[in-house]
Amino acid sequence: MAPQPDRVLIFDTTLRDGEQSPGCSMTRPEKLRVARALAELGVDVIEAGFPAASKGDWESVQAVAREVPGPIIAGLARCNREDIELAARALADAPRRRVHVFLATSAIHRQYKLNMAQEEILRTAVAGVKLARELCEDVEFSPEDASRTELEFLAQVVEAAIEAGASTVNIPDTVGYTVPDEFAELFRYLRKNVRGIDRIRLSVHCHDDLGMAVANSLTAVVAGARQVECTINGIGERAGNCSLEEVVMALKTRSAFFNVTTGIQTNRLYPTSRLVSSITGMTVPRNKAVVGENAFAHEAGIHQHGVLRHHSTYEILRPEDVGLSRSNLVLGKHSGRHAFRDRVKALGFELDEAELNRVFEEFKALADKKKELFDGDIEALVLRAEGTASGPWSLTSLDTMAASNAPATAMVQLRHTDGRTVERKASGDGPVDAAFKAIETATGISVMLRKFEIRGVTEGEDAQGEAVVYVEYNQRSYRGSSVSTNIVESSTKAFLEVINRIELAQAGTRSREERSGAGRAAQATV
Repeated sequence: MAPQPDRVLIFDTTLRDGEQSPGCSMTRPEKLRVARALAELGVDVIEAGFPAASKGDWESVQAVAREVPGPIIAGLARCNREDIELAARALADAPRRRVHVFLATSAIHRQYKLNMAQEEILRTAVAGVKLARELCEDVEFSPEDASRTELEFLAQVVEAAIEAGASTVNIPDTVGYTVPDEFAELFRYLRKNVRGIDRIRLSVHCHDDLGMAVANSLTAVVAGARQVECTINGIGERAGNCSLEEVVMALKTRSAFFNVTTGIQTNRLYPTSRLVSSITGMTVPRNKAVVGENAFAHEAGIHQHGVLRHHSTYEILRPEDVGLSRSNLVLGKHSGRHAFRDRVKALGFELDEAELNRVFEEFKALADKKKELFDGDIEALVLRAEGTASGPWSLTSLDTMAASNAPATAMVQLRHTDGRTVERKASGDGPVDAAFKAIETATGISVMLRKFEIRGVTEGEDAQGEAVVYVEYNQRSYRGSSVSTNIVESSTKAFLEVINRIELAQAGTRSREERSGAGRAAQATV
């Protein structure tokens, strides 16, 4: 009789390590949206943030702890009293909570970052775990840069952390340096040489600097890890983290080899991937494994013929397994609310009645403009339903004019929540540039445009265009996005969303400073 499969926990750090990726910063409402999606996906642990990083991060962790039931909610902390106490307070309302403490252990970090000897590292790690254990029953310890730490010393630190009360020990490949065979040997060494290691859960956390994060994580599972730390779409610092959807589908597709299971509802992978992409502005590459647009596309005639005969000829995954529909034309302007609700649900999204009504009205308006509507059109409408930074400004009118032998002009009319209506005209190098300048003049906010992207949401000459705008204002980066069949309109609305985010951020900063002063900044890498 074959042995029963073990359970591998999925520890999602999209809201912490993923958010540290440049350009992926999320607001508190956006973090809550992602956290709820992760809970529906079935992740075991949500690392909601690094509470000591800033007041805003602390508040976001607290909000997730209060409002997202189901998974364990974790907060990251360095091995010092202030970090650990802040994390414990932020997590206090979570029914299931974990304090995740870390301390670098490699010779490189000891010498150049910490200026600490091995003995001091051991004392600090033990003190940090013990304090965390006093405040929280579930404690995880990570020796940062473990893959470049001397094996004997790493074993000493891990054993000391276990004795101090850690119930999970994570082995990070912090800079994506290791390779599968070497990493497997590290895990085998720890399991052989660390007393008490059978009492705790071994975890793995890999970065993708050399493109091996998923391979190294799977190797660690074979070597005894029973928790994988990963992010949606593999987002994270530098080249990113282990991709949740890839490692989960590898474990499922090759279950006979790995003989482990996860609690992930895999048909939620695609909608969760698209949600995170929409919020962060990090577009999923077309050839991305599992959730990319080309993951189930077949161009070559021999491949198409084989798939039509039987999917297994060229597909080891079914699109339905990850929540991806194969349908093309789906609904039209005569489609009713019930059909629309069913299609939204089939795509993996859950909307309350108010949200459904709002998106349905947008769908009907879009159906009047487009000849054909596809799943991607509905997906874009749903993802935008909550994603726009509302107020204080809204666009009430946009008129542009462009000619090959003269500067383009744009007239915008904006309405402010205080009742003002402002109309301004500007010229520029094309209608989009002119519209941006008109908005800057109308709102009194001038920004530095850093990046501007346009992509087709669906196929066809009347496809919706998604515009993504990245700007810099007062040494901070902001991102806005919008979709429309008119790319000038989508670009203008995306830029206006940036302006709204700036105004909301300024208002929030003033409010926080009035209450308690600016927050303290910090950053962590595990």
